[in-house]
Amino acid sequence: MSTIPLPLIEPEPVAESRAGGPLAEMARALAGRVRSDSRPRVPAAHLVPGGTADQLLVVNGSRLYAISADGVEDLVAAIGAGDAAATERALTRFGLDAPPVIDDRPLAAPPLHAISLAVAQKCNLACSYCYAQQGEFGGPAKDMSFETARRSIDLLLTDRAPGEGVNVAFLGGEPLANRAVLRQATCYASELAAARGVELRLSVTTNGTLLTAEDAAFFEEHGFAVTVSLDGTRAGHDRLRPFKNGTGSFDRILTRVHPLLERQRRMQVSARVTVTPQNMDLPAALDQFVGLGFHSVGFSPLLRAPNGTGEMSTDHLEQMLEGMIACGLTFEQKVLRGARYPFLNMTNALRELHRGTHRPYPCGAGAGYLGVSADGELAACHRFVGDAAGAMGNLDTGIDQQRRGNWLAARHVHTQQPCDRCWARYLCGGGCHHEVLARGRTACEFIRGWLHYTIQAYGRLSRLTPDWFRGGT
Repeated sequence: MSTIPLPLIEPEPVAESRAGGPLAEMARALAGRVRSDSRPRVPAAHLVPGGTADQLLVVNGSRLYAISADGVEDLVAAIGAGDAAATERALTRFGLDAPPVIDDRPLAAPPLHAISLAVAQKCNLACSYCYAQQGEFGGPAKDMSFETARRSIDLLLTDRAPGEGVNVAFLGGEPLANRAVLRQATCYASELAAARGVELRLSVTTNGTLLTAEDAAFFEEHGFAVTVSLDGTRAGHDRLRPFKNGTGSFDRILTRVHPLLERQRRMQVSARVTVTPQNMDLPAALDQFVGLGFHSVGFSPLLRAPNGTGEMSTDHLEQMLEGMIACGLTFEQKVLRGARYPFLNMTNALRELHRGTHRPYPCGAGAGYLGVSADGELAACHRFVGDAAGAMGNLDTGIDQQRRGNWLAARHVHTQQPCDRCWARYLCGGGCHHEVLARGRTACEFIRGWLHYTIQAYGRLSRLTPDWFRGGT
C-alpha cells in the first residue's frame, strides 16, 4: 500500500465472530454493505470504508492509500456526491494526479507467449452447462494429431529469445482422452524449449476421471500445473458433472486424483469449482478440497452456457458474493494465525492489489494467448474454439493479424460501456470476452463487490501480516 501525507491509521483486524453470530451471518451482513459501498460514483477514485480507517483507490495506476477523514473531507464529499470534476481537483491538490497509465491505444500484435491445445474435442462426461457442448464444440468428436500439436508449439516458440517464458496448456473436452498426443507434445515442447533456453510452463485442465498413477508421475516429472474440475461437494457435483450414463463422477475423481495429491512437489494440483445455482455452498467445498491437499481452490460463476442451463442470475450472484466473503473471512483468520489456506480467488486478488495491477483487457485472449483446435484453427482462447467471433487464423496461413488487431481494438476496456464510468475497470479489464459477447455484463456488481471486499482485507492484512505479501500463499 502506498503512503501519502495524510493520516495513516492501522485497520482493525477481522473479528472471528460478532455478537456470537456465525460466519455466514457475518458474511451476509458484510455483503450487504459491500454491495452498497461498491457502487460506482466517480471514474477516477473509489473509497473503501474500514473499521477505523478508509482506503482510497486512485483508479489511474490502481494506487491504494490509507486515509483518515480529517483533512480530506472535500475529497470524500466529492466522491460521495458523484462529482467527477471535484474529485479530480481534490486528487490534484493532494498530488495524486498523474499521466494516464493506460491510454486508448490497443495492443499492437504482441508476441505469442501462451497457447492452449484442444487435444481432445470429446469428453466422457455430460456436464449440463459445458461451454464446449460436452467437449465436442458443436461438431463431431475428434482428436488432435501430434503433427498439429507440433506445429502449434513451433508457432509458439518462433523467435522466442533465451530466458523468455512460454506456456502450453492442454484442454478439451477431456485432454486425457488423447493421452498419447498430450505426452508426445509435452516431450517435444520440453526438448525444443530447453534447446532454445526458453522457460516452459505446462498445464492441463482435466475432469479427473481418467487420471492414473502414471499420469501423476509424468505430470510431476514435467512440473505441470494440474487443474481438476470439481463442482463442490458430492451431491452438487454429481448433479452437474455426471457420466454420460447419468451416474455421478465425484467419488471416481477423488480416487483418481489421490496419487497426484500425494506426489505433488514440482507439480501443483488445483481444484476449480464452476458455481451454479445448484452448488452454492462455497465454504463447504473450499474446506473439503483444502483438507484433501489441493494446492489451491478457486471458484468461478457460470455466466454463460450454450443452452442457458445453470447460468447465474443477479440473485444467485448476490448469494455467491456472500459465500465468497465467508471464504475470505476464513482466509483472513487463517493468515492471521500463520496458517496456509489456499483460496485462489483471494490470493490472486490480494497479490494484484499489492502489485497495483492495471490492465486494459481482462486476460491475454487474442493477444499473447491463442487457442488451437484439433484441426489447427486458431482462436482468441480455448472458449472460442469453433466460434467465428474469436477466429484468429490457422496453422496453415498463420495468425490473421488484421483480425487480431481489430479484436484488440474492439475489446479494449476504454471502448466498453459502462466500463468507462467504473472504478474497477483496470482491475477487471472489462470481463471475460466470451461471456460478455454472448450474454453481456451480468456480473459487474458481483465483481465490484468482491474487489471492494478484498481491498478491505488487503488493508487489514498488509498492516497486520506484511510478511504474507513477501511470498506467502
